[in-house]
Amino acid sequence: MEELERLVARLSAVASAQRLRIVAELGAGPLHVSELARRVGLSRPVLYMHLTRLEEAGVVSSRHELSADGKALKVFSAEDFRIVVDLPTLLRAVAGDDPEVVPVQDAPSDRAPSDTAPSDTGPSDTAPSDTARSDIALFDTALSDIARTDQQTQP
Repeated sequence: MEELERLVARLSAVASAQRLRIVAELGAGPLHVSELARRVGLSRPVLYMHLTRLEEAGVVSSRHELSADGKALKVFSAEDFRIVVDLPTLLRAVAGDDPEVVPVQDAPSDRAPSDTAPSDTGPSDTAPSDTARSDIALFDTALSDIARTDQQTQP
């Protein structure tokens, strides 16, 4: 798969209200498929379709367990993840370099300490730079394209 298509696949995996609800449920702790299906109000086949996309994107993981009565259960867990969508990531994807979904604990911080807290030295209503506006417009366009593609592929 082309690198740009991989990035789009990763973004589209989380560009669904149903899949975000699934991840939120799993964020509270691991659940077996039947319990998760009840909590999110989906049939197991539809839930598996969503879980497959999330697992391929590295957002959730699964394992098999045996219940007390000997039944095999597939249990899913949410994974800490970070998807970086910025201009350098998009340029790397278009150029053919593989953009990564980086686990949170392994993700380098792109921000300097001053970027994470409000500044006391300048006005609070400063306008974004031209680069920031360009990045935001590009990101909005990419998300719109992903949402449109996701709507066309959902049952």
